[in-house]
Amino acid sequence: MFLVDSTLVGSNEDGINDTIKTILEKVGAEIVTIKKWDDRKLAYEIRGKSRGTYILCYFRADGRKIKDIENSVKLSDQIMRVLILNAEKMTAEDMEKDTPATKTEKETRQEPDEIKQDEDAAVENDVDKQAKQQDETDTEAEQDEPTEQEPNEMSDSEQKPEEISDSEPDSETAIKQ
Repeated sequence: MFLVDSTLVGSNEDGINDTIKTILEKVGAEIVTIKKWDDRKLAYEIRGKSRGTYILCYFRADGRKIKDIENSVKLSDQIMRVLILNAEKMTAEDMEKDTPATKTEKETRQEPDEIKQDEDAAVENDVDKQAKQQDETDTEAEQDEPTEQEPNEMSDSEQKPEEISDSEPDSETAIKQ
């Protein structure tokens, strides 16, 4: 991952990519893919810049050459920082996944009608999910409700306190209440 000044990328994205390719080819690295990852506000200023563009680059190189890449980045005026990680276990499919920048570009290229259709489909899915959840909740509530008995089928001990006759309660009933 290479971090470069956003203003440089905006005016010369191909030039930045060429600089990165030159640094990597100088040490004998094989470039698999290189693409813009995203433009972000930095947590703190680097070289007086508060925004930066991240360039994601997958490459194959000898591990002993990593230090040479880092040194070349330090000497570069265009690249502010670099982070190199081992990604041997990543598949080509993982490397080709959309980045935040490519997702944004795809969304801006969509026609307004397509965006509206996507939003409508998402709303329909949400409504369907909510209706299904409500149906499940209703079904669970019905299963939990006790069955009703006829009033004359209840024994005296099952009757609610307010249903007990108006006569003086005996001591056993008073204790239960």
